[in-house]
Amino acid sequence: MGLIKFILITVLVLYIIRIILRLIFPVVLRSMFSKVQQQAANQSRQQNNQQYSKPVGDISIEYVPPVEKKGNPDKLGDFVDYEEIK
Repeated sequence: MGLIKFILITVLVLYIIRIILRLIFPVVLRSMFSKVQQQAANQSRQQNNQQYSKPVGDISIEYVPPVEKKGNPDKLGDFVDYEEIK
């Protein structure tokens, strides 16, 4: 009798959980999708604003200092002379 009562209660609880998930899951998904869509829209607006923040034709050049190669040039690798064969 105890086993039948346990199985009946378990089936009832699982059925109730199933019904609740069917009601709640779509609502949660809609809210998540709307948040993602809003974030994507905000990012695209920010990118558009950054593109148009400078006047058209304005050129900016940033100086990048040359990077020194580290290491002994003899130990950097084997170099083979190239000869063209005709």
